[in-house]
Amino acid sequence: MPFCPRQQRAWYSGKKKRHTLKTQVVINVGHMIMCVATAFGSMHDLTLFRHSGVRVHRETALIGDAEYQGIWHDHGHSITPHKDSKANPLTSEERQENRVLASTRLRVEHVIRQLKIFRVLKDVYRHRRRRFSLRVNLQQCC
Repeated sequence: MPFCPRQQRAWYSGKKKRHTLKTQVVINVGHMIMCVATAFGSMHDLTLFRHSGVRVHRETALIGDAEYQGIWHDHGHSITPHKDSKANPLTSEERQENRVLASTRLRVEHVIRQLKIFRVLKDVYRHRRRRFSLRVNLQQCC
């Protein structure tokens, strides 16, 4: 890791090899952004969910991608895709469940695509970090 002052070290993502902001977007079925949480780039997605303070009714189903494995410890009605490995390949039933889940998540991916077209999530963000969540929410209004 290249030298970073203490204040910047938390924002450095070893995966991306640069200083990054991690963004979590909670979207409902109606294509509306419900909540945006940001954190430093090195934070894991599930840790960001736990620290963001997002309150979801316990009867509401949460659908997450593969990074949210283990979210069911925090929220009982959560669904994540099955993972494949060399030791444990997916069965045809698990593969079919992943396809159904992917088709359900397609609407969420379209909203994320709109954010990237707006270039809020795609380009280098050169403004104050405190205002980043506000700008992501403003994109939905426009």
